[in-house]
Amino acid sequence: MSRAVASGHHLTVKSALVIDDHPLYCDALAMTMEGIFNTRRIRTATCLEEALRLLRAPYCPDLVMLDLNLPDVSGTSGFIKIKRRIPDVPVIVTSAVATDAVIHAVMQAGATGFIPKDIGREAFKQAMIDIGEGKIYLPPGYSRTASTALPEDTSGDAISAKIASLSAQQTRILSLICEGKQNKMIAYEMQLAEATVKAHITALLRRLGVRSRTQAALMVREVSIRHSLQ
Repeated sequence: MSRAVASGHHLTVKSALVIDDHPLYCDALAMTMEGIFNTRRIRTATCLEEALRLLRAPYCPDLVMLDLNLPDVSGTSGFIKIKRRIPDVPVIVTSAVATDAVIHAVMQAGATGFIPKDIGREAFKQAMIDIGEGKIYLPPGYSRTASTALPEDTSGDAISAKIASLSAQQTRILSLICEGKQNKMIAYEMQLAEATVKAHITALLRRLGVRSRTQAALMVREVSIRHSLQ
């Protein structure tokens, strides 16, 4: 069951801007909005720079759909820049990273809603309908209490200290993991044997206190988002 909070007014979306670096997802979002809101004027951008260029006067959309993870931004910095340019336009964040801390960060920064990228088609449609009815959409399971009352060992400073304790090679490997590189590509870029890369990954996961590459990448992403708000 979706979670939506009323904000008091209905949204008319005659024009929209979709910002996402995956063209197919970008097109899918545009088609969905066209179907739900009958939006005919939809522009797309694959990076923040392109989006800000489009948002120069006189263009001002009724709604912006923003992917949090763009190639030319870090954390919520892209969202903040968009809101500075168009402070009165609703901005909905979409992201593959949907932890409570990330959701809380963008909502605190002024997002109209947060839609995880792994949401189903019907659930996405309902989320957009909720937003169109003036509600603030939050994904099922989101806990504001959990996001604002993190245990001490998962604080930004503690996680940053763990990352800082990695060796130079482990830090470089972690960076490549965050870019989505697989072991074979990491080995090629660092000119290491694949077995050596695997050993480094095992060691860095143990040092970070996580069990998978995905958890390590999420840990880095959360620290980046928190720092961008400071």
